[in-house]
Amino acid sequence: MSEQTAGRRVVTNMALSLDGHYARPDTPVDMGWVMPYAITDVARDHLTSLWEPATTALLGRVNAEGFLAFWPTVIGAEGADPRDEAFAKWLLDVDKVVLSTTLGQAPWERTAVVDRPTAEVIADLKAAEGGDILVLSSASVIKALLAADQVDRLALTVFPVFLGGGPRLFDDGLPEGRWRLVSQTAGDHGTLSLVYDRVR
Repeated sequence: MSEQTAGRRVVTNMALSLDGHYARPDTPVDMGWVMPYAITDVARDHLTSLWEPATTALLGRVNAEGFLAFWPTVIGAEGADPRDEAFAKWLLDVDKVVLSTTLGQAPWERTAVVDRPTAEVIADLKAAEGGDILVLSSASVIKALLAADQVDRLALTVFPVFLGGGPRLFDDGLPEGRWRLVSQTAGDHGTLSLVYDRVR
């Protein structure tokens, strides 16, 4: 039996290699391996399905700096896919929470910088009104939420490459739990999108 958590859902999204890594071992910020697959219909439709019901974006500092530097440049760019533009506009307009121990204030609009444990921040967000809370590819944040069993929907895009090493999303010692597959889509170049809901 699958029961959705009352109120807002915590939805996490992460791209993984086929051998289970989310970044290269030597250059963790290099996401070049993702790009050939991130522009497929499967990946774009997957992301669209996640952000449309979300009213809050939760990010770590590194991802916030990367996302908020890149995505605004997509709006109005020649040849931009409408799904990419729609996501970029949503990201600019949505309420954002950035978890950081080093950032004093946010250089972005509609953004709160918070230096508190992830579990506490999520508890406060879930107590407020709104739609889904979407965690966008911020591994440290997602790992903390998985460890605290606070993820309601786990979305993964699996790309058919081996990175041969690097950090993994699923560490040993996570709480035991069951997940229900709610959607699966395979597409161009072997890209696979998977969405699981936590069974509570």
